[in-house]
Amino acid sequence: MSVELNHTIVHARDNRESAQFLADLLGLEITAEWGPFIAVGLSNGVTLDFATIPADHIAMQHYAFLVSEEEFDAAYARISERGIEHYADPHRQQPGAINHNDGGRGVYFMDPAGHAMELITVPYGGWTS
Repeated sequence: MSVELNHTIVHARDNRESAQFLADLLGLEITAEWGPFIAVGLSNGVTLDFATIPADHIAMQHYAFLVSEEEFDAAYARISERGIEHYADPHRQQPGAINHNDGGRGVYFMDPAGHAMELITVPYGGWTS
């Protein structure tokens, strides 16, 4: 049997707000709701299951999403239209910009719970054959 990531739990101050933020920004769907979880499905079958927990228990995590050029353009337009602070780098030293690493583009921004989100169009190290 091959090993695949099926889902991960993302802590949020408000699970619906965080799930809807990501779904709207990336053109994704909320795929399920059960118990304390609201799931956002990714194209490879993995779900991000958002769970509300007390704000002081949330540890910042980093989530990077590999997207197509077209998906990047659409998401970046939404980031810009909504005035979401974004950066070309993970240390937030280059505000309002994107990067051009490994022949692709990338951008960093924070979600409503304080998680660091990243969109890239090419994996780090570039595409391999």
